Amino acid sequence: MHSGFLHRRWRAGIFTALCGVALIAAPAGAEVVVIVNKAGPDSLTKEQVADIFLGRTTTLPGGAGTAPQDLPESNALRDEFYSKVTGKSAALAKSHWSKMAFTGKGTPPREGSSADVKKAVAATPGGIGYVEKAVADSSVKAVLTIN
Repeated sequence: MHSGFLHRRWRAGIFTALCGVALIAAPAGAEVVVIVNKAGPDSLTKEQVADIFLGRTTTLPGGAGTAPQDLPESNALRDEFYSKVTGKSAALAKSHWSKMAFTGKGTPPREGSSADVKKAVAATPGGIGYVEKAVADSSVKAVLTIN
């Protein structure tokens, strides 16, 4: 009987630890912002951002070429971004990019952590990405808030 009690406590501890990891990976209510290089446009519509992240356009308003930056598949904000901006899940967007790459019609956005995305966007004319609002700073320009 004693070993059953310890086993249940161990399983409860593992469950609690996994829930904690899930909360860290997907901060509840984290606001997502689309960021561009400081030389980029002052604002973008959701449709313009969707066109960029689905490869339907390769230029920002004003004519600069785009250099989109994506969060990794493991980041919960990626799915939130794609579903709210493009109307597709992140998995469907990945499938879309696989087809585009296979046919030679485009290259998917580069992936990196939020810090990597911000750094790449800040350093690249035409850079565009999305991060948690708390990550955006004066090195980039926030052009769209995703609610």
